[in-house]
Amino acid sequence: MESPTKSKGYLAFIALCLSSNALFAQQTRQVSLQEAVQLSLDNNKSLKVSAAKIDQASAELSEAKMNQYPDLKISGSYLRVNQPNIDMKVKLGGSGSGEGSGGSQEIKVDQVAYGMATASVPLFSGLRIRNGIESAKYLKKAAELDAYKDRDEVIQNTVAAYYNLYKAQAAVKLVNENLKQAQQRVKDFSNMEQNGLIARNDLLKVQLQESNVELALVDAENNQKIANFNMNLMLGLDEKTELSLDDSGLGAKYKIQSMEEWETTAIANRADFQALDERQQAAKAGVKAANGGYFPSVALTGGYVAAHIPNFLTVTNAVNVGVGVSYNIASLYKNGAKVKQAKAQQEQLHWSSQEMNEGIRMQIHQAYQNYLESQKKIEVYAKAVEQARENYRITKNKYDNALATTTDLLDADVAQLQAGINYEYAKADAVVAYNKLNETAGLIQKSTVNAGDKK
Repeated sequence: MESPTKSKGYLAFIALCLSSNALFAQQTRQVSLQEAVQLSLDNNKSLKVSAAKIDQASAELSEAKMNQYPDLKISGSYLRVNQPNIDMKVKLGGSGSGEGSGGSQEIKVDQVAYGMATASVPLFSGLRIRNGIESAKYLKKAAELDAYKDRDEVIQNTVAAYYNLYKAQAAVKLVNENLKQAQQRVKDFSNMEQNGLIARNDLLKVQLQESNVELALVDAENNQKIANFNMNLMLGLDEKTELSLDDSGLGAKYKIQSMEEWETTAIANRADFQALDERQQAAKAGVKAANGGYFPSVALTGGYVAAHIPNFLTVTNAVNVGVGVSYNIASLYKNGAKVKQAKAQQEQLHWSSQEMNEGIRMQIHQAYQNYLESQKKIEVYAKAVEQARENYRITKNKYDNALATTTDLLDADVAQLQAGINYEYAKADAVVAYNKLNETAGLIQKSTVNAGDKK
Protein backbone atom coordinates (compact mmCIF):
# COMPACT_ATOMS: atom_id res chain seq x y z
CA MET A 1 0.00 0.00 0.00
CA GLU A 2 1.32 3.44 -1.00
CA SER A 3 2.18 5.96 1.67
CA PRO A 4 0.02 9.16 2.04
CA THR A 5 3.04 11.29 1.12
CA LYS A 6 3.55 9.41 -2.13
CA SER A 7 -0.15 9.65 -3.00
CA LYS A 8 -0.10 13.38 -2.45
CA GLY A 9 2.89 13.61 -4.78
CA TYR A 10 0.98 11.80 -7.53
CA LEU A 11 -2.03 14.05 -7.06
CA ALA A 12 0.15 17.16 -7.28
CA PHE A 13 1.81 15.86 -10.46
CA ILE A 14 -1.58 15.11 -12.08
CA ALA A 15 -2.87 18.56 -11.14
CA LEU A 16 0.22 20.16 -12.67
CA CYS A 17 -0.25 18.20 -15.91
CA LEU A 18 -3.91 19.19 -16.13
CA SER A 19 -2.99 22.80 -15.53
CA SER A 20 -0.32 22.67 -18.25
CA ASN A 21 -2.77 21.13 -20.74
CA ALA A 22 -5.29 23.86 -20.00
CA LEU A 23 -2.66 26.50 -20.64
CA PHE A 24 -1.70 24.96 -23.97
CA ALA A 25 -5.35 24.53 -24.98
CA GLN A 26 -6.25 28.14 -24.22
CA GLN A 27 -3.65 30.32 -25.91
CA THR A 28 -3.88 34.08 -25.70
CA ARG A 29 -2.82 36.18 -28.66
CA GLN A 30 -2.51 39.95 -28.91
CA VAL A 31 -3.99 41.09 -32.23
CA SER A 32 -4.06 44.63 -33.57
CA LEU A 33 -6.71 45.72 -36.03
CA GLN A 34 -4.17 45.98 -38.87
CA GLU A 35 -2.94 42.44 -38.19
CA ALA A 36 -6.51 41.17 -38.04
CA VAL A 37 -7.27 42.76 -41.39
CA GLN A 38 -4.18 41.22 -43.00
CA LEU A 39 -4.94 37.76 -41.60
CA SER A 40 -8.51 38.03 -42.80
CA LEU A 41 -7.39 39.00 -46.31
CA ASP A 42 -4.92 36.11 -46.40
CA ASN A 43 -7.48 33.51 -45.31
CA ASN A 44 -10.72 34.71 -46.87
CA LYS A 45 -12.22 32.15 -49.24
CA SER A 46 -14.25 34.63 -51.28
CA LEU A 47 -11.04 36.48 -52.22
CA LYS A 48 -9.58 33.24 -53.51
CA VAL A 49 -12.68 32.85 -55.67
CA SER A 50 -12.16 36.42 -56.93
CA ALA A 51 -8.55 35.60 -57.80
CA ALA A 52 -9.72 32.56 -59.76
CA LYS A 53 -12.18 34.76 -61.68
CA ILE A 54 -9.32 37.10 -62.62
CA ASP A 55 -7.33 34.11 -63.88
CA GLN A 56 -10.34 33.03 -65.92
CA ALA A 57 -10.74 36.51 -67.44
CA SER A 58 -7.01 36.58 -68.27
CA ALA A 59 -7.31 33.23 -70.02
CA GLU A 60 -10.31 34.49 -72.00
CA LEU A 61 -8.30 37.54 -73.06
CA SER A 62 -5.46 35.29 -74.21
CA GLU A 63 -7.93 33.19 -76.17
CA ALA A 64 -9.33 36.32 -77.87
CA LYS A 65 -5.83 37.44 -78.84
CA MET A 66 -5.02 34.02 -80.29
CA ASN A 67 -7.79 34.48 -82.87
CA GLN A 68 -5.57 36.95 -84.78
CA TYR A 69 -2.78 34.41 -85.22
CA PRO A 70 -2.58 31.91 -88.14
CA ASP A 71 -4.38 28.59 -88.06
CA LEU A 72 -1.95 25.79 -88.91
CA LYS A 73 -3.15 22.31 -89.80
CA ILE A 74 -1.21 19.21 -90.74
CA SER A 75 -2.81 16.01 -91.91
CA GLY A 76 -1.61 12.80 -93.53
CA SER A 77 -2.69 9.25 -94.22
CA TYR A 78 -1.25 5.91 -95.25
CA LEU A 79 -3.72 3.45 -96.73
CA ARG A 80 -3.52 -0.16 -97.81
CA VAL A 81 -5.93 -0.89 -100.67
CA ASN A 82 -7.05 -3.85 -102.74
CA GLN A 83 -6.27 -4.21 -106.40
CA PRO A 84 -8.50 -1.49 -107.88
CA ASN A 85 -9.66 -1.51 -111.47
CA ILE A 86 -8.05 1.52 -113.06
CA ASP A 87 -9.25 2.67 -116.43
CA MET A 88 -7.26 5.73 -117.41
CA LYS A 89 -8.76 7.82 -120.16
CA VAL A 90 -5.36 9.31 -120.89
CA LYS A 91 -3.13 6.54 -122.14
CA LEU A 92 0.43 6.36 -120.92
CA GLY A 93 3.27 5.36 -123.23
CA GLY A 94 4.73 1.90 -122.88
CA SER A 95 6.79 -0.82 -124.59
CA GLY A 96 3.83 -2.73 -125.80
CA SER A 97 2.52 -2.63 -129.38
CA GLY A 98 -0.81 -2.83 -130.93
CA GLU A 99 -4.14 -1.21 -130.27
CA GLY A 100 -5.16 -0.87 -126.71
CA SER A 101 -1.71 -1.27 -125.36
CA GLY A 102 -1.05 1.23 -122.56
CA GLY A 103 0.41 1.66 -119.13
CA SER A 104 -2.96 1.50 -117.53
CA GLN A 105 -3.01 -2.25 -117.98
CA GLU A 106 0.24 -2.61 -116.05
CA ILE A 107 -0.59 -0.36 -113.06
CA LYS A 108 -0.85 -2.20 -109.78
CA VAL A 109 -1.85 -0.02 -106.78
CA ASP A 110 -2.00 -1.56 -103.33
CA GLN A 111 -1.08 1.41 -101.10
CA VAL A 112 -1.53 5.18 -100.95
CA ALA A 113 0.29 7.80 -98.82
CA TYR A 114 -0.33 11.50 -98.78
CA GLY A 115 0.21 14.50 -96.49
CA MET A 116 -0.66 18.17 -96.49
CA ALA A 117 -0.08 21.30 -94.45
CA THR A 118 -2.31 24.38 -94.59
CA ALA A 119 -2.09 27.81 -93.04
CA SER A 120 -4.71 30.56 -92.85
CA VAL A 121 -4.07 34.10 -91.63
CA PRO A 122 -7.16 36.28 -91.05
CA LEU A 123 -6.93 39.59 -92.92
CA PHE A 124 -10.41 40.92 -92.25
CA SER A 125 -13.27 39.50 -90.21
CA GLY A 126 -15.62 42.42 -89.86
CA LEU A 127 -13.55 43.73 -86.91
CA ARG A 128 -14.90 40.85 -84.81
CA ILE A 129 -11.44 39.78 -83.67
CA ARG A 130 -10.30 43.26 -82.67
CA ASN A 131 -13.53 44.06 -80.83
CA GLY A 132 -13.46 40.66 -79.17
CA ILE A 133 -10.02 41.47 -77.78
CA GLU A 134 -11.20 44.88 -76.58
CA SER A 135 -14.22 43.34 -74.88
CA ALA A 136 -12.05 40.72 -73.14
CA LYS A 137 -9.69 43.48 -71.90
CA TYR A 138 -12.58 45.40 -70.34
CA LEU A 139 -14.00 42.27 -68.74
CA LYS A 140 -10.60 41.39 -67.26
CA LYS A 141 -10.35 44.87 -65.76
CA ALA A 142 -13.89 44.51 -64.41
CA ALA A 143 -12.92 41.22 -62.72
CA GLU A 144 -9.93 42.93 -61.09
CA LEU A 145 -12.16 45.75 -59.83
CA ASP A 146 -14.66 43.20 -58.49
CA ALA A 147 -11.83 41.60 -56.53
CA TYR A 148 -10.83 45.02 -55.18
CA LYS A 149 -14.40 45.63 -54.02
CA ASP A 150 -14.45 42.21 -52.38
CA ARG A 151 -11.33 43.20 -50.43
CA ASP A 152 -13.15 46.35 -49.27
CA GLU A 153 -15.99 44.22 -47.92
CA VAL A 154 -13.64 41.78 -46.21
CA ILE A 155 -11.83 44.64 -44.48
CA GLN A 156 -15.09 46.21 -43.29
CA ASN A 157 -16.41 42.87 -42.06
CA THR A 158 -13.16 42.34 -40.17
CA VAL A 159 -13.41 45.78 -38.56
CA ALA A 160 -17.00 45.07 -37.52
CA ALA A 161 -16.10 41.63 -36.13
CA TYR A 162 -13.04 43.04 -34.31
CA TYR A 163 -15.04 45.66 -32.46
CA ASN A 164 -17.95 43.31 -31.90
CA LEU A 165 -15.50 41.13 -29.97
CA TYR A 166 -14.25 44.22 -28.14
CA LYS A 167 -17.82 45.06 -27.10
CA ALA A 168 -18.32 41.51 -25.83
CA GLN A 169 -15.08 41.63 -23.84
CA ALA A 170 -15.92 45.07 -22.43
CA ALA A 171 -19.33 43.84 -21.33
CA VAL A 172 -17.79 40.85 -19.54
CA LYS A 173 -15.30 43.11 -17.78
CA LEU A 174 -17.91 45.63 -16.61
CA VAL A 175 -20.40 42.96 -15.50
CA ASN A 176 -17.63 41.14 -13.65
CA GLU A 177 -16.77 44.32 -11.77
CA ASN A 178 -20.43 44.89 -10.99
CA LEU A 179 -20.80 41.31 -9.79
CA LYS A 180 -17.96 41.80 -7.30
CA GLN A 181 -19.75 44.87 -5.96
CA ALA A 182 -23.02 42.93 -5.79
CA GLN A 183 -21.35 40.07 -3.91
CA GLN A 184 -19.78 42.48 -1.43
CA ARG A 185 -23.15 44.20 -1.00
CA VAL A 186 -24.77 40.85 -0.18
CA LYS A 187 -22.12 40.21 2.49
CA ASP A 188 -22.65 43.66 4.00
CA PHE A 189 -26.42 43.30 3.99
CA SER A 190 -26.21 39.79 5.48
CA ASN A 191 -24.20 41.15 8.41
CA MET A 192 -26.61 44.02 8.87
CA GLU A 193 -29.61 41.69 8.69
CA GLN A 194 -28.07 39.40 11.32
CA ASN A 195 -27.53 42.41 13.57
CA GLY A 196 -31.09 43.55 13.03
CA LEU A 197 -30.11 46.74 11.21
CA ILE A 198 -32.13 46.02 8.03
CA ALA A 199 -35.21 44.06 7.14
CA ARG A 200 -35.07 40.60 5.63
CA ASN A 201 -36.74 42.00 2.51
CA ASP A 202 -33.81 44.33 1.82
CA LEU A 203 -31.39 41.40 1.95
CA LEU A 204 -33.54 39.46 -0.50
CA LYS A 205 -33.48 42.44 -2.89
CA VAL A 206 -29.69 42.59 -3.00
CA GLN A 207 -29.48 38.81 -3.31
CA LEU A 208 -31.87 38.96 -6.26
CA GLN A 209 -29.73 41.71 -7.75
CA GLU A 210 -26.66 39.47 -7.39
CA SER A 211 -28.46 36.63 -9.20
CA ASN A 212 -29.48 38.96 -12.02
CA VAL A 213 -25.90 40.14 -12.44
CA GLU A 214 -24.70 36.52 -12.48
CA LEU A 215 -27.18 35.78 -15.26
CA ALA A 216 -26.01 38.86 -17.14
CA LEU A 217 -22.43 37.63 -16.80
CA VAL A 218 -23.35 34.21 -18.18
CA ASP A 219 -24.96 35.88 -21.18
CA ALA A 220 -22.00 38.26 -21.69
CA GLU A 221 -19.48 35.41 -21.50
CA ASN A 222 -21.49 33.38 -24.00
CA ASN A 223 -21.51 36.32 -26.42
CA GLN A 224 -17.77 36.73 -25.95
CA LYS A 225 -17.10 33.06 -26.70
CA ILE A 226 -19.19 33.21 -29.87
CA ALA A 227 -17.55 36.44 -31.04
CA ASN A 228 -14.07 35.06 -30.25
CA PHE A 229 -14.77 31.83 -32.15
CA ASN A 230 -16.10 33.70 -35.19
CA MET A 231 -13.08 36.01 -35.15
CA ASN A 232 -10.64 33.08 -35.01
CA LEU A 233 -12.46 31.45 -37.91
CA MET A 234 -12.25 34.67 -39.93
CA LEU A 235 -8.54 35.11 -39.23
CA GLY A 236 -7.61 31.49 -39.83
CA LEU A 237 -6.45 30.98 -36.22
CA ASP A 238 -6.98 28.05 -33.90
CA GLU A 239 -10.54 28.25 -32.62
CA LYS A 240 -9.37 27.92 -28.99
CA THR A 241 -7.14 31.00 -29.21
CA GLU A 242 -8.25 33.74 -26.83
CA LEU A 243 -7.80 37.08 -28.57
CA SER A 244 -6.56 40.18 -26.81
CA LEU A 245 -7.47 43.34 -28.71
CA ASP A 246 -5.91 46.78 -29.10
CA ASP A 247 -8.28 49.59 -28.04
CA SER A 248 -5.96 52.52 -28.77
CA GLY A 249 -8.12 53.77 -31.63
CA LEU A 250 -11.30 54.03 -29.60
CA GLY A 251 -12.90 57.36 -28.84
CA ALA A 252 -10.99 59.18 -31.61
CA LYS A 253 -12.60 61.88 -33.73
CA TYR A 254 -11.76 62.05 -37.40
CA LYS A 255 -11.64 64.85 -39.90
CA ILE A 256 -14.37 64.28 -42.44
CA GLN A 257 -15.39 66.21 -45.54
CA SER A 258 -18.84 67.46 -46.38
CA MET A 259 -21.37 64.92 -47.57
CA GLU A 260 -21.23 66.33 -51.12
CA GLU A 261 -17.46 65.79 -51.20
CA TRP A 262 -17.92 62.23 -49.96
CA GLU A 263 -20.41 61.59 -52.79
CA THR A 264 -17.97 62.89 -55.40
CA THR A 265 -15.17 60.80 -53.90
CA ALA A 266 -17.33 57.68 -53.92
CA ILE A 267 -18.28 58.04 -57.60
CA ALA A 268 -14.60 58.46 -58.48
CA ASN A 269 -13.26 55.63 -56.28
CA ARG A 270 -15.88 52.92 -55.89
CA ALA A 271 -14.48 49.78 -57.49
CA ASP A 272 -17.91 48.28 -58.19
CA PHE A 273 -18.98 51.44 -60.03
CA GLN A 274 -15.78 51.40 -62.08
CA ALA A 275 -16.28 47.70 -62.81
CA LEU A 276 -19.74 48.44 -64.16
CA ASP A 277 -18.23 51.12 -66.41
CA GLU A 278 -15.73 48.56 -67.74
CA ARG A 279 -18.59 46.19 -68.51
CA GLN A 280 -20.34 48.98 -70.37
CA GLN A 281 -17.24 49.42 -72.51
CA ALA A 282 -17.12 45.66 -73.09
CA ALA A 283 -20.78 45.70 -74.14
CA LYS A 284 -20.06 48.55 -76.55
CA ALA A 285 -17.28 46.49 -78.13
CA GLY A 286 -19.69 43.55 -78.20
CA VAL A 287 -22.16 45.54 -80.30
CA LYS A 288 -19.41 46.33 -82.81
CA ALA A 289 -18.39 42.67 -82.90
CA ALA A 290 -21.99 41.64 -83.50
CA ASN A 291 -22.28 44.12 -86.38
CA GLY A 292 -19.17 42.52 -87.87
CA GLY A 293 -21.29 39.49 -88.68
CA TYR A 294 -22.73 41.39 -91.65
CA PHE A 295 -19.30 41.51 -93.34
CA PRO A 296 -17.37 38.78 -95.17
CA SER A 297 -14.20 37.19 -93.84
CA VAL A 298 -10.97 37.44 -95.82
CA ALA A 299 -7.92 35.31 -95.08
CA LEU A 300 -4.52 34.68 -96.61
CA THR A 301 -4.08 30.96 -97.19
CA GLY A 302 -1.19 28.75 -98.06
CA GLY A 303 -0.45 25.05 -98.18
CA TYR A 304 1.78 22.19 -99.16
CA VAL A 305 0.72 18.81 -100.53
CA ALA A 306 2.71 15.61 -101.04
CA ALA A 307 1.39 12.26 -102.28
CA HIS A 308 2.85 8.90 -103.23
CA ILE A 309 1.03 6.08 -104.94
CA PRO A 310 3.54 3.36 -105.86
CA ASN A 311 3.61 2.40 -109.51
CA PHE A 312 1.19 5.21 -110.30
CA LEU A 313 1.80 8.75 -108.96
CA THR A 314 4.23 10.83 -106.88
CA VAL A 315 3.57 14.47 -106.03
CA THR A 316 6.13 16.70 -104.29
CA ASN A 317 6.76 20.41 -103.87
CA ALA A 318 3.09 21.26 -104.45
CA VAL A 319 2.96 24.65 -102.71
CA ASN A 320 -0.05 26.93 -102.98
CA VAL A 321 -0.68 30.50 -101.81
CA GLY A 322 -3.84 32.53 -102.20
CA VAL A 323 -6.57 34.64 -100.71
CA GLY A 324 -9.81 33.15 -99.49
CA VAL A 325 -13.11 34.97 -99.06
CA SER A 326 -16.09 33.54 -97.21
CA TYR A 327 -19.48 35.07 -96.60
CA ASN A 328 -22.51 33.55 -94.98
CA ILE A 329 -25.46 35.05 -96.82
CA ALA A 330 -27.79 33.88 -94.06
CA SER A 331 -26.16 36.43 -91.74
CA LEU A 332 -28.14 39.13 -93.54
CA TYR A 333 -31.27 37.97 -91.71
CA LYS A 334 -29.84 35.89 -88.84
CA ASN A 335 -27.25 38.32 -87.47
CA GLY A 336 -29.87 40.94 -86.56
CA ALA A 337 -30.89 38.98 -83.46
CA LYS A 338 -27.29 38.96 -82.18
CA VAL A 339 -27.00 42.70 -82.69
CA LYS A 340 -30.24 43.28 -80.80
CA GLN A 341 -29.03 41.13 -77.90
CA ALA A 342 -25.74 43.05 -77.72
CA LYS A 343 -27.54 46.40 -77.79
CA ALA A 344 -30.01 45.24 -75.11
CA GLN A 345 -27.13 44.24 -72.85
CA GLN A 346 -25.50 47.63 -73.41
CA GLU A 347 -28.77 49.39 -72.53
CA GLN A 348 -29.19 47.25 -69.44
CA LEU A 349 -25.72 48.13 -68.19
CA HIS A 350 -26.36 51.82 -68.86
CA TRP A 351 -29.40 51.89 -66.61
CA SER A 352 -27.66 49.71 -64.03
CA SER A 353 -24.96 52.37 -63.88
CA GLN A 354 -27.57 55.07 -63.29
CA GLU A 355 -29.19 52.99 -60.59
CA MET A 356 -25.87 52.34 -58.86
CA ASN A 357 -25.05 56.05 -58.96
CA GLU A 358 -28.20 56.80 -57.00
CA GLY A 359 -27.57 53.87 -54.68
CA ILE A 360 -24.06 55.12 -53.88
CA ARG A 361 -25.40 58.55 -53.00
CA MET A 362 -27.95 56.98 -50.63
CA GLN A 363 -25.30 54.77 -49.05
CA ILE A 364 -22.98 57.73 -48.53
CA HIS A 365 -25.79 59.75 -46.94
CA GLN A 366 -26.63 56.91 -44.54
CA ALA A 367 -23.00 56.16 -43.65
CA TYR A 368 -22.28 59.88 -43.14
CA GLN A 369 -25.25 60.35 -40.82
CA ASN A 370 -24.44 57.15 -38.94
CA TYR A 371 -20.93 58.39 -38.25
CA LEU A 372 -22.16 61.76 -37.00
CA GLU A 373 -24.67 59.95 -34.81
CA SER A 374 -21.96 57.68 -33.40
CA GLN A 375 -19.85 60.70 -32.43
CA LYS A 376 -22.83 62.31 -30.75
CA LYS A 377 -23.53 59.12 -28.82
CA ILE A 378 -19.98 59.07 -27.47
CA GLU A 379 -20.44 62.58 -26.07
CA VAL A 380 -23.84 61.77 -24.58
CA TYR A 381 -22.78 58.44 -23.05
CA ALA A 382 -19.58 59.98 -21.64
CA LYS A 383 -21.76 62.47 -19.75
CA ALA A 384 -24.13 59.66 -18.80
CA VAL A 385 -21.25 57.71 -17.21
CA GLU A 386 -20.30 60.71 -15.08
CA GLN A 387 -23.91 61.32 -14.17
CA ALA A 388 -24.52 57.67 -13.28
CA ARG A 389 -21.44 57.56 -11.05
CA GLU A 390 -22.42 60.75 -9.27
CA ASN A 391 -26.00 59.54 -8.95
CA TYR A 392 -24.81 56.29 -7.37
CA ARG A 393 -22.51 58.15 -4.99
CA ILE A 394 -25.30 60.45 -3.86
CA THR A 395 -27.82 57.61 -3.56
CA LYS A 396 -25.32 55.58 -1.56
CA ASN A 397 -24.80 58.47 0.85
CA LYS A 398 -28.55 58.90 1.19
CA TYR A 399 -28.99 55.19 1.82
CA ASP A 400 -26.28 55.21 4.48
CA ASN A 401 -28.18 58.08 6.13
CA ALA A 402 -31.54 56.33 5.78
CA LEU A 403 -32.74 58.85 3.18
CA ALA A 404 -33.02 56.38 0.27
CA THR A 405 -34.41 52.88 -0.06
CA THR A 406 -32.60 49.73 -1.09
CA THR A 407 -34.51 49.82 -4.38
CA ASP A 408 -33.14 53.31 -5.09
CA LEU A 409 -29.62 52.08 -4.42
CA LEU A 410 -29.97 49.07 -6.68
CA ASP A 411 -31.53 51.14 -9.46
CA ALA A 412 -28.62 53.57 -9.29
CA ASP A 413 -26.19 50.63 -9.50
CA VAL A 414 -27.93 49.21 -12.58
CA ALA A 415 -27.95 52.65 -14.23
CA GLN A 416 -24.21 52.96 -13.59
CA LEU A 417 -23.51 49.56 -15.18
CA GLN A 418 -25.70 50.28 -18.19
CA ALA A 419 -24.09 53.68 -18.75
CA GLY A 420 -20.63 52.10 -18.73
CA ILE A 421 -21.64 49.43 -21.24
CA ASN A 422 -23.32 51.98 -23.51
CA TYR A 423 -20.20 54.15 -23.51
CA GLU A 424 -17.91 51.26 -24.47
CA TYR A 425 -20.33 50.20 -27.19
CA ALA A 426 -20.53 53.74 -28.56
CA LYS A 427 -16.74 54.04 -28.86
CA ALA A 428 -16.54 50.76 -30.79
CA ASP A 429 -19.50 51.63 -33.01
CA ALA A 430 -17.89 54.96 -33.93
CA VAL A 431 -14.78 53.26 -35.34
CA VAL A 432 -16.94 50.82 -37.30
CA ALA A 433 -19.07 53.72 -38.62
CA TYR A 434 -16.00 55.68 -39.72
CA ASN A 435 -14.60 52.69 -41.61
CA LYS A 436 -18.01 52.02 -43.11
CA LEU A 437 -18.03 55.59 -44.45
CA ASN A 438 -14.61 54.98 -46.00
CA GLU A 439 -15.73 51.67 -47.46
CA THR A 440 -18.83 53.29 -48.96
CA ALA A 441 -16.58 55.92 -50.55
CA GLY A 442 -14.12 53.30 -51.85
CA LEU A 443 -11.32 54.52 -49.58
CA ILE A 444 -11.06 51.87 -46.88
CA GLN A 445 -7.92 50.31 -48.40
CA LYS A 446 -6.29 53.72 -48.74
CA SER A 447 -7.20 54.96 -45.27
CA THR A 448 -5.85 53.84 -41.93
CA VAL A 449 -8.48 51.56 -40.45
CA ASN A 450 -7.43 52.10 -36.86
CA ALA A 451 -6.32 55.69 -36.38
CA GLY A 452 -7.02 57.92 -39.34
CA ASP A 453 -6.59 61.69 -39.40
CA LYS A 454 -7.69 62.76 -35.99
CA LYS A 455 -8.83 66.19 -35.05
